[in-house]
Amino acid sequence: MNPLHLLKWLYPGMQVKRWFFLAVAGVLSFGIGASLLPIEGGFALRITSLAILVAGFIGLLTGFGMMVRSLLEVVSPGTQDLVELVFQRRHLEKGPKIVAVGGGTGLSTLLHGLKQYTTHITAIVTVADDGGSSGRLREEFDVLPPGDIRNCLVALADAEPLMRQLFQYRFAEESALKGHSFGNLFITAMTKITGDFERAVQASSKVLNIRGRVVPSTNAKVRLAAEHEDGSVTLGESHISKADVPIRRIYLEPTHCEPTTEALMSIREAQAIILGPGSLYTSIIPNLLVEGITDAIVQSKALKIYVCNVMTQSRETHGFRASDHVQALIAHTNPGIVQVCVVNTEPIPQAMQERYREEEAFPVEADVERIRQLGYQVVADNIISTQNYVRHDAEKISKLVIQFIVGNRGKAAAAAAIPVRVEVPA
Repeated sequence: MNPLHLLKWLYPGMQVKRWFFLAVAGVLSFGIGASLLPIEGGFALRITSLAILVAGFIGLLTGFGMMVRSLLEVVSPGTQDLVELVFQRRHLEKGPKIVAVGGGTGLSTLLHGLKQYTTHITAIVTVADDGGSSGRLREEFDVLPPGDIRNCLVALADAEPLMRQLFQYRFAEESALKGHSFGNLFITAMTKITGDFERAVQASSKVLNIRGRVVPSTNAKVRLAAEHEDGSVTLGESHISKADVPIRRIYLEPTHCEPTTEALMSIREAQAIILGPGSLYTSIIPNLLVEGITDAIVQSKALKIYVCNVMTQSRETHGFRASDHVQALIAHTNPGIVQVCVVNTEPIPQAMQERYREEEAFPVEADVERIRQLGYQVVADNIISTQNYVRHDAEKISKLVIQFIVGNRGKAAAAAAIPVRVEVPA
């Protein structure tokens, strides 16, 4: 280290010098008091020596403690206390390396729960969205859609609640900004400034101080297309969910699009890869259609988990059971894309079912035996929240997934190449 650089500690206003010199004075006093204490002398000398020793010890502790506090106030200015900071840096950094693949509110719910257990999280997010604010920004500024990325960033954020609210704030007034969220505009502006969408996401990650990483599955400007059972084709993610005819298959245009380097690296290093929860055809599968993503997951030694939706989606997955979700997933990818399927077995209150029936959405039947017949392991449990909406409960699903990952760390490497057939108690 440059000796001249050390002199900066002596600059006025650093609020370190006073405590440093107090600690030095404490060390000297402690040493003087300790050296005088054994010397033969009167009672007064012994009392004086003891007083110097105690004063030196107090000065040492006070100076050192205040110096550390002064430095921490600069490093972590009011965002979190020391205990929380140490917990994140030490405990959470020992957590498993997890890759979560998907998009929409389902993935952000999972991420919100997972960040309580590990900082080694990588969210691989679809960029096929073309509706709402994201679609408008995509068309007007020729950028990748930021909406799903924004939701995942906020879910992993450690920033002040006000900053998270700011990123999610949506303009409602009658203006050109109506319908846009501040976070979408921020990421779009950063993309224009940096000239690169990934760098814009990284900059946004620093602003929100997220635990983990959020990366797009591809930097290509892709469109999602669906071929229906009657042979017709629907272009655009926002239009697919509105089509009346059942989906036969979905694909990307262009079909050959390169994955991001960070996405592939995180898959190779992962101990667990989680698909979903989220819209099957418009949030999860689009990521797996990016060239190289499916192959990387299949070849990975990580434990591969699919979290099945708890409610069907009108038109998109109408009438689907849990096994139908799994079959659609492997039909578009590879049988080795998943080893474990997590399904909900908690009954949904009748009042909530009535509300969803108006939207033509129904509970997904957990046909556990059929999934096992397909050769996959099943974890069946209560993983939902029915407060206002029927959704995955962030705490329940993340705790279940983490327990399963930790319990199967030793088995994952041996079982990575083929679907797991060992039965897990519900």
